[in-house]
Amino acid sequence: MRVYKRLAGLAAVAAISASLTVPAVSATNIPTLLCPWGCGPTESDQMLMNMQIKDGKKAVVLPQETPGYMYNIREMANERHWKKSIFATEDIIIQLAMQGGSPELKEFLPEKIPIKFKLLYGEAWWAQGKFFVTFDPKIKTPADFKGKRVGLGLRGQSDWGVFPRLVLEHGYGINPKNTDIRHLTPAALTQQLLDGTVDVAITAFGTEPSMTELLVSPPFRQLEAANRQLRFVGVSKEALDKVNSKFGTTFLHTTLKAGTLPKQTEPLSLGVNRAYKAAHPDFPEDVAYNLVMSVAEYAPKLQAQHPLWKIMTKDLMLHGLSEENVHPGAKRAFVELGWWNDVKKFPPVTYPAAK
Repeated sequence: MRVYKRLAGLAAVAAISASLTVPAVSATNIPTLLCPWGCGPTESDQMLMNMQIKDGKKAVVLPQETPGYMYNIREMANERHWKKSIFATEDIIIQLAMQGGSPELKEFLPEKIPIKFKLLYGEAWWAQGKFFVTFDPKIKTPADFKGKRVGLGLRGQSDWGVFPRLVLEHGYGINPKNTDIRHLTPAALTQQLLDGTVDVAITAFGTEPSMTELLVSPPFRQLEAANRQLRFVGVSKEALDKVNSKFGTTFLHTTLKAGTLPKQTEPLSLGVNRAYKAAHPDFPEDVAYNLVMSVAEYAPKLQAQHPLWKIMTKDLMLHGLSEENVHPGAKRAFVELGWWNDVKKFPPVTYPAAK
């Protein structure tokens, strides 16, 4: 109930702002499904909305708080959203949703959502769920988790809860039958790790393709502040390859040099996945075009205002886009900006083969 009250509150704020400040220019308002307040995009898109309204842009986002990305993909299966709404999501979510209801996924995605949603632009890379942390020096790899107490995010959280389950089970054979896996909120799992109630947990940071800008999450900062030696447990490229092969996903592997993250004393092997704004193929081309053009315009101006805008670069917006997966309106914007040819530099987000 709290989530929907907040959603209604955001909508009311947007409506009041619009009634007070929208110029005579007619604008298309775009309901934008995001995540719980405090997740990042809810705040950064509120800033974008204010700029679009102030300058009389033709497309204006209306940020809407939701329970999260797993909720968004299921809600976007409803036809009433297809021609008017966009949503925050990730490459892996779209790929897994197309296989929903399978024995491996029904716990998180009870039904298949066989829609090839179209990408508008990239907005972050997320690493949570593709590496782990512990205070136990005996835990070296995820294979050592067997029989331990493992703190993960909720089943309705993609990076915190769903993706680490898939990586552990299909990359290392660690599952709820042989290990005490606990699905908790990020705050609770962090506190349980500090208290010793769990042996290992996940934590979060975001970044962009050059990996020069890092968004270290509040739970990570809490662990950093503890006067204890934090130990990082990486995920191997081989484990990610197993998951990608099984589900047709596009997790990316990278290695962070020592000292990149707080208290990181050794190189860390981990995975990332890519976050996007996306829409149904029926979403109007001209609205998508105007939206992407305004994001490209405002990103440099908002970088000092919010961390998510700080990482918003041309490469981030383009990374993973392809002729197959991009929304035609977004592609038109990128072509006009002179950016489109750069998509060839990056591995694309693909749709999994039908099973």
